[in-house]
Amino acid sequence: AGGVAGVCVDLILFPLDTVKTRLQSPQGFRKAGGFRGIYAGVPSTAIGSFPNAAAFFITYENVKSVLPHGSSSYWSPATHMVAASLGEVVACLIRVPSEVVKQRAQVSPSSSTLRILSHTLYHEGIQGLYRGYKSTVLREIPFSLVQFPLWESLKDLWSWKQGHVVDSWQSAVCGAFAGGFAAAVTTPLDVAKTRIMLAKAGSSNARGNVLAALGGIWRTQGLPGLFAGVVPRMAAISLGGFIFLGTYEKTRQLLL
Repeated sequence: AGGVAGVCVDLILFPLDTVKTRLQSPQGFRKAGGFRGIYAGVPSTAIGSFPNAAAFFITYENVKSVLPHGSSSYWSPATHMVAASLGEVVACLIRVPSEVVKQRAQVSPSSSTLRILSHTLYHEGIQGLYRGYKSTVLREIPFSLVQFPLWESLKDLWSWKQGHVVDSWQSAVCGAFAGGFAAAVTTPLDVAKTRIMLAKAGSSNARGNVLAALGGIWRTQGLPGLFAGVVPRMAAISLGGFIFLGTYEKTRQLLL
């Protein structure tokens, strides 16, 4: 169910993700490709989406099952936070290589995904594909700490109000609200992650220091730089939350 949801949302919303990446890139939106080659890097996403989302939900649901949860439990928000955080740590093992190749293709639309993959492996080795792992995890954990407890709480509230468990479309609406809010507050971490992944080998950002990357953006571009791409990011993740979490619930209902 998680794999199906991941593929649906990543492929449908790929153009918005490309625009966001180019807005956040150090060379600027136009030089990074503007609106040209809006699907550059999509093969990397298509390959990585299913196992990445599946790994997240396998971890999330299993951790949730062994910890106290339920609408009546005071521990429920903490359970969802722990489960989502561990899910992200596992999923990022698959997501980061796919994301590195995808983002480099998005800002170099004239280069193919395969060419960027081989160039990265040749010049940087396997560790080049995992550049930005720490920054991605540091972005995803705060995001999940906001999104998943909020999603679960909104579903519980809606279920309580109407007297029965929410439908998949209602879960999707809750996911859209939770995702959009989480996207807004974690945008600076997303900008830092993008700069680290796109940095030239040997540069200061290539070392993967998130605080240093945030400091550099603040000094050169101020607050607007830290929130570069916030509108397409919020739009993509709100729509993504609607499609992702709604598809997940619907697919799980069909399978179970």
